[in-house]
This record gives sequence, C-alpha cells and structure tokens, in this order.
Amino acid sequence: MHAKVSSRTTLDKALRINLDEKKYGSIAEIGAGQEVARQFFLAGAAAGTIAKTMSAYDMQFSDAIYGVQEGSRYVSQGRVKAMLEKEYTLVVERVSASRPKASRFFAYAATVSAKSFNRKNECHAWCGVRVQMYPGAEPSDVIVHVRMRDAEAEAQQEALGVVGVNLVYAAYYYFEDPKQLIDSLTDNLAQGRIEIDSIELKGPYFEDVNPCAINLHLIRSWKTRAIMIRPDGSVAVPSELLYKKNVLTIRGSFKPVTRLNVDMIEQGFKTFARKEEVDQSNSIVLAEISLNDPLGNDLNVPEEDLVVRIQLLNALGYSVMVSDYTRYFSLRAYFRQYTNHQIGIVLGMINVREIFDEDRYAGVEGGILEGFGKLFPDNTRLYVYPERADDGSLSDLSRLAFNDRLQYLFKHLIENGFIRDIESSDTELLNIYSREVLKAIAEGRDWQDAVPDTVASEIVENKLLGYRER
Repeated sequence: MHAKVSSRTTLDKALRINLDEKKYGSIAEIGAGQEVARQFFLAGAAAGTIAKTMSAYDMQFSDAIYGVQEGSRYVSQGRVKAMLEKEYTLVVERVSASRPKASRFFAYAATVSAKSFNRKNECHAWCGVRVQMYPGAEPSDVIVHVRMRDAEAEAQQEALGVVGVNLVYAAYYYFEDPKQLIDSLTDNLAQGRIEIDSIELKGPYFEDVNPCAINLHLIRSWKTRAIMIRPDGSVAVPSELLYKKNVLTIRGSFKPVTRLNVDMIEQGFKTFARKEEVDQSNSIVLAEISLNDPLGNDLNVPEEDLVVRIQLLNALGYSVMVSDYTRYFSLRAYFRQYTNHQIGIVLGMINVREIFDEDRYAGVEGGILEGFGKLFPDNTRLYVYPERADDGSLSDLSRLAFNDRLQYLFKHLIENGFIRDIESSDTELLNIYSREVLKAIAEGRDWQDAVPDTVASEIVENKLLGYRER
C-alpha cells in the first residue's frame, strides 16, 4: 500500500510552525548546506521560530562543539544524538527564562554525506529532532537514517531540506500516531528519491511504541524495502550491519523457528565457511522473513505477528531481516549494495524448484536467463538442504530433473559450484513442519521437541503463538 500524501506543501508546513509563537528552537546541519533552515526562512516569519542556525563543517570545530563519538565517525547516530543534546540544552538554558511560559522548544540536527564530485561515497544522513510536545515537558526524539537516491548533490540537498521540515512538522503534529508520522516523512517528494531504513522514537510520548513494530511500518509505507534487527532486538542500519561482511541468509516463515531451521543454518554455514575468506569473525547470518508469498502477493502479516517471530529468532542469537522482496536475485542485489564479499543463500529443495519455474519470471524482460544472470554474477552461492521424498528416502540435488531446455542450465550451475548440496545432521529433522508445530502449540499437544529449548521457554513463558497448556 502507498502512504497517504499530505496536501500541505513544504513551505506550508514551515509557515505553520513559524506562525506558532509557542514553538522555538535551533537548527544545526552538517554536510549538505543548510537546506532545512532555508525552507523555514523562505516560508517567512521565521524570526519568531528560529533561535539559531549553524553548520560546523570543519572537523576540528565540529569535534570541539559536539565531542568525538565512538569510531570518530561524523555521519553517525552517535553524532546526531550529540548534536541534539547540545543544541536543545543551549536553547533551553539561554532563552527559557525570557520566552513565554507556553513555549515548546525544539532542536533539529542533521549530519550528512552527500554526493562528492571527487570520490564515490555512500550518500546518506542521520537526521533528528528533539521536541517538547507540551510546555515544560521532558523532550522526545525522532531520529531517522536516510539514504539519498538522487544522482546530483544539489538534488540530494533539496530532498533533505524537505525531509527535515517534514520531520519537525511530524514530531509536533503527528506524535500521537507514529504510523502517520512515518507516512508523512516523504511528503512532497517523488517516490524513490529518499529511502528511510531506520527510525528511533524515544521519550515520554513514545514509551508504548515497539521499536521493531514501528520500523516494520517503514516497509509498509514504502520508505524502504527491508529493515534489520540485531540479536539484542535493536534496529540496525543495513549499511553498518553488512559493511565488509560475508552474508549467509535463509528465508523462512519461522512461525515458529524450529530445530530444522537451525540445522539448515548451521549446515549451510559449515559449507559456506569452507571458502578461504569466510569465517565467523567476518560473516553475518541473517534469518530473512519476506512479507510476500512466492508469487509476490502481500501476505498482509500483522506487525505484532512478525515481532513475535523476530523475538524468537533473536533469542537464538540470530540477526533478522524483514523485506518485501520476492525473488532471490532481488535479495542478492540488495546485499550487494552494502558488501562485495561472499553471499550465501540457504534454501530447501522446494525453493530450487521455484527458482527453475519459468512462470515465476513474469515481468522480467529476459525471463529465467535474466533472473539467473542477476542471481549469480559474482560471489553468490545457493546451499540446498535435502528433503524427504514421497517414498521416505532422502532427496537432494542429484534427484532433481528439469525439462531439456533447463536441464543444461541446471547442470552448468551445479558443475560450477553455484548451487551446492548441504547435509542434514539428523534426518529425523526432516519430519518437522512449522505449520504443524504452530497447530500443536495452539491445541495444547506435544511440540517442544520440534523447537530449540530457548524457543520453547520463550513461547511458554510469554504465551506466544496462541500457546495453550496441555
């Protein structure tokens, strides 16, 4: 579904804030001009709203003002938080005594790496606003990570100016509806100019907001194609989580995550790690949940349902990715934005059959050949777990057969190591099906042996997935 677009222009929003004498604050922007401040000044009447604008481009000046963050990174979440803390504190200390008691103070901050004319750099920004929702209230923060998709620096700067105004406006006027807040962040911008792949809502008016659930709405509102969650449950920026990493991923429903899923991951990584450049220290394993069915239709899974699945995967120490990707070659292209290292995809035999089904490539101009060309251009491998055949025997890649037109393609991929078998550590695991386990949980039948002990404890303790006592 597409997010609703506000009928208010960027200047309309800026003017509404400017004309409200209760709102007063400062704007600090580093790295892409002072585009947000410019929008407020263009709208008019900014003198009653803006206490100060600033931009400390020199690194020594910036460090002197905001301190040095971990890793000495200037475009980082730590830096934008330091900026918000500094600027908001200064506004309150310097003008709260002289301003009307009804004042609601704010600080907007952005640290940006826009397109550079002399180097290839990631074009992204951390933007945040700290606001008092009501006079005298403890402040709340809204912080987003933005990727700029425009090809020219000037266009990137202009887009960030719009996002900044939207952010300040949303924090004041939509804080009671976080989903509407997210929907509004790209108002007055064409689809695809800006990607927002993480959001943090913090403060007294966001205490009941689940961080994972609200970040899932970024996908639903077309702000990004995927979000990532670390094992500790915190939301991660994909570029930071995947940077210079080998990536092994497995797609599944994980409702719930079973011992079969765990064995697929472990056996897949065992084979993945046979490559010289792959080890635990430079690799990440991602459990990926797609919001779509194999044909690309939205499954309309409630966010609360997804949060539970993520919680169970996190309990096992896995990082989780939720996406709206259907085809594996799109998933691979997504990873390749952030790393040029090895990519491994663990899948079952049924998924291999789907990949070789020509009907699945409707809308792809080059059909199945284009699909495979995009899936295997460099350092990408499929690791295939066996299945139980109808006669009860074990079935692996050697038992797969396709029509004459595709059999040679399949043989080429096998012989060149693009698709490889992985073993099962215990063939009894092949009798585990998530849907049957889920049914048993709800009916109070035996199911604990089908899932890891940690997962069983989480389900019982928190009464998850419709748990019913025996």
